[in-house]
Amino acid sequence: MRRHLTGLLCLGLVAVAPPLAAQEFTTLKGHGGPIMGIAVHDRTGQVASASFDNSVGLWQGRKPRWLEGHRAAVVSLEYLGETRLVSGGDDFAAMIWDIESGAYTRLEGHKGKIAALDVSPDGQWIASASWDGAIGIWPLAGGAPTFLRGHDTAVTDVAFGRDSALLYSASSDGTVREWHWQDPAMRPRVVIDQGFGVNRIVLGPDDTWLAYGAVDGATRVIRPETGETLADFTLDRRPILSLAHHAGTGQLAAGDGHGYIMVIDTHGWQIARDFRAMQRGPVWALEFSPDGKMIYAGGLNDVVYGWPVALLSEYDPAGAPEHSFLRAPREMSNGERQFMRKCSICHALTPPPSRKAGPTLYGVFGRPAGSVPGYAYSEILTGSDIIWSDDTIDALFDLGPDHYIPGSKMPMQRITAAQDRADMIDYLRDATAKREN
Repeated sequence: MRRHLTGLLCLGLVAVAPPLAAQEFTTLKGHGGPIMGIAVHDRTGQVASASFDNSVGLWQGRKPRWLEGHRAAVVSLEYLGETRLVSGGDDFAAMIWDIESGAYTRLEGHKGKIAALDVSPDGQWIASASWDGAIGIWPLAGGAPTFLRGHDTAVTDVAFGRDSALLYSASSDGTVREWHWQDPAMRPRVVIDQGFGVNRIVLGPDDTWLAYGAVDGATRVIRPETGETLADFTLDRRPILSLAHHAGTGQLAAGDGHGYIMVIDTHGWQIARDFRAMQRGPVWALEFSPDGKMIYAGGLNDVVYGWPVALLSEYDPAGAPEHSFLRAPREMSNGERQFMRKCSICHALTPPPSRKAGPTLYGVFGRPAGSVPGYAYSEILTGSDIIWSDDTIDALFDLGPDHYIPGSKMPMQRITAAQDRADMIDYLRDATAKREN
């Protein structure tokens, strides 16, 4: 009989560092938004998670410790040896953290979100892939970064070769490119041009192979020297959003937009497991434990899940509708539907504190914009004279945040139908009202 996750979730099983002695299904709960990235320390097994709630979670025992400093969603992260970690986010910045103290150094220079990071084998450099079309090379010893340009559109992933002077990059322009980045005379070489955007790349041991996952569902392994295809694991699912490799066990995992995790045996180039990991939504983040016996994943839910790889076939998909934005539309009024689609990932309706990316909307009517204590607002909002009311909320979604409050952190989105805006305002008035206990 298949093991159902519901009972295990109720047990509150949480990963610890060092790793769990028993290999069990694991949930790491505490974030206030979707999970965008995961890193696992190769010695302690500590899990670090990057979330839409603008924070990095460090999971030790039953309670996480938070690294706060990003001004928008955190989407990528990598450990830097024993005591440091680097993260990248939608705020166009990378941040190097001291894990113990929480102190950080902010690395700025990109003009778009930082989609991925990699650390050079010699430990001297960080590479960043940005949606501004550039690759950043940051010296860990300090000093000015180098920016590499050659892709036509967003850079989505980067991977150093075994020689730290060699770098591979993926892009939404459909190419994977090779850079001898320390030699300005050498132009980047196109390894493959597969026609659809490439989301993720992984290099095999000694650069003997390169795996990539693309928007059209392509999941292929190639020789980086020639672009020759070694293996093709493309299935009728798209897009491929995450890749993870465990060199010791020869496992390569791919997560897709349909919620599946495919585990490939790289010794024989065969699919070892194909597991429906998420009940709904994509697999944005994947990583193996240090021994390769556990695989961690994250997606639309605000939970990091971990499964024993050997038992994947025994589990039902995680993430049964725990969140209201995943409920069937017929179960909600039109006003609630509008809120769930446009606002619920970023905003809570309950009293503070909230771990979501935006401030709570509790008591929002009559409240000055930019006034919830403890939330790091953009300057345009803290200096605003806006009072939230039927009229101002209507204008916000009629015009869109980019036009109504230019320069704020709110994502651009509109509700074009006047009745939909009116219904949402009616719903918010009731849902956010302050009530006596």
